[in-house]
Amino acid sequence: MASHIVGYPRMGPKRELKFALESFWDKKSSAEDLQKVAADLRSAIWKQMADAGIKYIPSNTFSYYDQVLDATSMLGAVPPRYGWNGGEIRFDTYFSMARGNASVPAMEMTKWFDTNYHFIVPELGPDVNFSYASHKAVDEYKEAKSHGVDTVPVLVGPVSYLLLSKPAKGVEKTFSLLSLLPKILPIYKEVISELKAAGASWIQFDEPTLVLDLDSHQLQAFTAAYADLESALSGLNVLIETYFADLTTEAYKTLVGLKGVTAYGLDLVRGTQTIDLVKAGFPEGKYLFAGVVDGRNIWANDLASSLSTLQQLEDIVGKDKLVVSTSCSLLHTAVDLVNETKLDDEIKSWLAFAAQKVVEVNALAKALAGQKDEAFFAANAAAQASRKSSPRVTNEAVQKAAAALKGSDHRRATNVSARLDAQQKKLNLPVLPTTTIGSFPQTLELRRVRREFKANKISEDNYIKAIKEEIKKVVDLQEELDIDVLVHGEPERNDMVEYFGEQLSGFAFTVNGWVQSYGSRCVKPPIIYGDVSRPKPMTVFWSSTAQSMTQRPMKGMLTGPVTILNWSFVRNDQPRFETCYQIALAIKDEVEDLEKAGINVIQIDEAALREGLPLRNSEHAFYLKWAVHSFRITNCGVQDTTQIHTHMCYSNFNDIIHSIIDMDADVITIENSRSDEKLLSVFREGVKYGAGIGPGVYDIHSPRIPSTEEIADRINKMLAVLETNILWVNPDCGLKTRKYAEVKPALNNMVAAAKLLRTQLASAK
Repeated sequence: MASHIVGYPRMGPKRELKFALESFWDKKSSAEDLQKVAADLRSAIWKQMADAGIKYIPSNTFSYYDQVLDATSMLGAVPPRYGWNGGEIRFDTYFSMARGNASVPAMEMTKWFDTNYHFIVPELGPDVNFSYASHKAVDEYKEAKSHGVDTVPVLVGPVSYLLLSKPAKGVEKTFSLLSLLPKILPIYKEVISELKAAGASWIQFDEPTLVLDLDSHQLQAFTAAYADLESALSGLNVLIETYFADLTTEAYKTLVGLKGVTAYGLDLVRGTQTIDLVKAGFPEGKYLFAGVVDGRNIWANDLASSLSTLQQLEDIVGKDKLVVSTSCSLLHTAVDLVNETKLDDEIKSWLAFAAQKVVEVNALAKALAGQKDEAFFAANAAAQASRKSSPRVTNEAVQKAAAALKGSDHRRATNVSARLDAQQKKLNLPVLPTTTIGSFPQTLELRRVRREFKANKISEDNYIKAIKEEIKKVVDLQEELDIDVLVHGEPERNDMVEYFGEQLSGFAFTVNGWVQSYGSRCVKPPIIYGDVSRPKPMTVFWSSTAQSMTQRPMKGMLTGPVTILNWSFVRNDQPRFETCYQIALAIKDEVEDLEKAGINVIQIDEAALREGLPLRNSEHAFYLKWAVHSFRITNCGVQDTTQIHTHMCYSNFNDIIHSIIDMDADVITIENSRSDEKLLSVFREGVKYGAGIGPGVYDIHSPRIPSTEEIADRINKMLAVLETNILWVNPDCGLKTRKYAEVKPALNNMVAAAKLLRTQLASAK
């Protein structure tokens, strides 16, 4: 019985690639140094999977930034602004597309389906001259072969690539991206030809868009694409991999009808109904790559249950045609549980990171083949039973409080326009008030202080003194820049979710459980293993300290319940909405304590609300109902004069704008600049928004510093569709990943632009 891994984490067990990338970007190391780190990581990954007994090992799932950007490079689809003149795409062009450079902005970045991973959105149009410009897929296949490992090269499928793209600037929004299929398929054929010549016997096309709600024209594109590729693929075994959700009946029929295809990869974890489609009919002689090991969470697989599922499938597709696989790439989980030295043994026994999932996949494959490791299965069964019965998982008081939420929609008593009037009387803000999103740069010295405090190398008094000094520095800088509503900079926080999880019950934390979010940016999601409550205030001391340093309004900074949920590894033994309501009650306690402490502006970030939206339209309404309700629970008890902000970043919000309005926040700050001001189109189309709104005026994920004129131009575009009295001026997101050398001039230009527009507006009256 064979085994397969869809993809594997790239950063390395100790984030080796992250540090190599940042060293290269800072010009502290060479391209050769970066390539050496990458080659060592790839070699270790391939060896690990080979040693574990995996038969179908992927290659070309490693990336220096993003796999969709790799596909853009392969196709030579470089936007003209980057000045690429043909030939093999090198690091300078590649990273300019990803991060921007001194003269041009980066390409748009958005969420990869409903995960916390971000991809770089291709910009396409009828005039793009596609060419074979990156041989990475072939080079990595050959590299693995030189290490004695015959891999399955993985490509982003041609149809998903186009469906995930957007029309380039200046191209009609109605332009059919799928019309470009005949232009990109010749390049895919070149890649296929080179892989065949190099000795590849299998090839994997990732076509995850098959799980979306597709129309007949879009489904027909898959049929046409693979019919066109059929002769080029002759002699290769072809796997079409899907993941993240169920296939519709129509999509399943399209998938199993594709020409030249040998195998189908299905997510049987999130795709809970897909197995019924397989039972209803599976093409004879084809392989089923059964994704029974969860690639998106860190809970140990219930091996007995998975084995039962696999045995059912074996009866349908045949013993020699069933391959045990992960549900999706393991990119979305942490790397190796072996590196976790501080988790207690009980919780650790409930978990499996990427390295352990590789072992689980192979254990299931061997069990199906009659070589069941009885001791391994028995230990797994004991861990499953321990988790179900552990008293640390359940808190009856929390469950009772969450159950009592039913029957109320938890809205504030006064409408938003009346609240804004009351808040303005108290805050006395100018037109186009300026603010930032929360965090300020996290210097090496600041990180050292936090690290040493956690390691008990400095006293609590010295730690508090150092953090207060950092807050004072951030407050003084904002006053010097003349920003209107201040933040304390969050120097006490390494991560916006981890910080709160550490202070809430029901959470556990890892030392090296890092997961890639984008580029070199990694996050360490907390693990929600039990019922959630707040034992004591979490942010009141720091917010009060910061407010005491200034006469200007100081925002209290919290992470919202939906974002804490979506950016954690969530327990899978109860519905997600139940866990979310528990978190909402904990944040509600914190909001009310901040208000009592004299904090008049409180920001409750819901950066990840959109990313949790189910991939299926039919499931949107239920999710949005409980997600928006959870947010309202957090602040339903505050006074009219307390201004509630929320923040959302890097996603497509246009389709949920009415739910955003229903959140009933007083002010929302939202990503806008990197997505070509896509958000503004909603308001151009007539959606009325009465609360305060701050569409981001510059992209903080790029080191580029925007000019005053550029920011003023952005504000003017906003004023064309939004009322002057509701518009705020702010960056797209928090500033923790940037350097002060970038932040100071960018914020200075932002404030100057706001003042320029205020003067123009005053003179126009």
